[in-house]
Amino acid sequence: MSDKFDLIVIGAGPGGYVAAIRAAQLGLKTACVEKWVDDKGAAVLGGTCLNVGCIPSKALLETTHKFHEAQHGFAAQGIVADNVRMDTKQMVARKDQIVKNLTGGIAGLFKANGVTLLAGTGKLLANKQVEVTAQDGAATVYAADNVILASGSVPVEIPPAPLTEGLILDNEGALNIDETPKRLGVIGAGVIGLEMGSIWARCGSEVTVLEAMDDFLALADVDVSKEAKKLLTKQGLDIKLGARCTGTEIIDGKEVKVKFTDSNGEQEMVFDKLIVAVGRRPQTQGLIAADSGVKLDERGFIFVDESCRTDAPGVYAIGDSVRGPMLAHKASEEGIMAVDIIAGHKAAMNYDCVPNIIYTFPELAWVGKTEQELKAEGVKYKVGKFPFAASGRAMAANATDGFVKIIADEVTDRILGVHMVGGIASELIAQGVIAMEFCSSAEDLQLMVFAHPTVSEAVHEAALAVDNHAIHIANRKKR
Repeated sequence: MSDKFDLIVIGAGPGGYVAAIRAAQLGLKTACVEKWVDDKGAAVLGGTCLNVGCIPSKALLETTHKFHEAQHGFAAQGIVADNVRMDTKQMVARKDQIVKNLTGGIAGLFKANGVTLLAGTGKLLANKQVEVTAQDGAATVYAADNVILASGSVPVEIPPAPLTEGLILDNEGALNIDETPKRLGVIGAGVIGLEMGSIWARCGSEVTVLEAMDDFLALADVDVSKEAKKLLTKQGLDIKLGARCTGTEIIDGKEVKVKFTDSNGEQEMVFDKLIVAVGRRPQTQGLIAADSGVKLDERGFIFVDESCRTDAPGVYAIGDSVRGPMLAHKASEEGIMAVDIIAGHKAAMNYDCVPNIIYTFPELAWVGKTEQELKAEGVKYKVGKFPFAASGRAMAANATDGFVKIIADEVTDRILGVHMVGGIASELIAQGVIAMEFCSSAEDLQLMVFAHPTVSEAVHEAALAVDNHAIHIANRKKR
């Protein structure tokens, strides 16, 4: 038996590394296990989010948005930028440098806070022991008073489209495309599929998105999904709903033939590259010994209570490996909650106030209940909506697509949901989260002073519109 720790965290993604730093700050002797390594065999921190997820995709989205705006938006603003071109290899290199800076930053934070990094694959054994297997196969067992499982998730693979080097790609492979494909296919119209499709459509690819579901973005509010589909289609994404992939064929090692069925029967399309983005699954295989006391469901998720406790005393699980949305910020806050409980503090997390964001342009963001959910629950509600087309600051920014929508309880006026489509919806949604976290009413937002001119005034106006009091749009007539 090697060293004993107050806490061992398995996984150094946004849930695990945040939990480890918090624990060290609270005086716990903390270790964090991470199996990810670079091409030199050195441990790489940050998990999927920093390495092949949130951060690199946002770097590509930001660059391609600027490129697209230079091509199609500058002229209207009086900016002459002829013959703008994209250096795709430089775009990818910049993305890689941003990732390197951030992952290296976490290593620095571990050192500054006194977190011990254990490089290797972690496995929870009985009695809160953790086995760490290094790359050379050597295994060391550590003991801990507490363990947090933060192993994250991996892309779902589908039999009809097996991954093929350079041609059929998952989200990791999609981030390393360094030459704009003429024809790009995407299987799945979720967050990853739409973001990846947007990136390459802006660079000039002919993008086709095949979505097996008949509804587009079914989890989003119906107004958000309708607006998003309209705008993304206008931007060049050919979104085919009810299109189920049945098989793929590599042609001459250069192209991918995709077979799918839709309302018109059997179909075929040929692409230069195909991205498979049909979701993610928990990365729990090999994580837990049979006698550890931790239980999994039939899909591989770890059973936890509302405080992220597993069935094994002193063992917690957070992030993508447990119930709830697979979101980096959700994982981070679960890590904070678990550590605070371990340290003897009272802590809880409000799962009703976890924001969702899709970083297309315009961005899609929401928190709380959708209209369709409230209708299904029989809740009486009222709605206020304000378009960015009526915002002076949005006009000045040349970003007038979209709206802010606020849903409030018809009886209590309490805000039940906030939904947005807009240029900086990812930033504005925090106002909705804060309002809902403090149980605000629509009237609370109506009475607040919002700076002018700002795009955030759309939140104010949407709140006013809940009671037909919006100033800068015509209010709907009362029945």
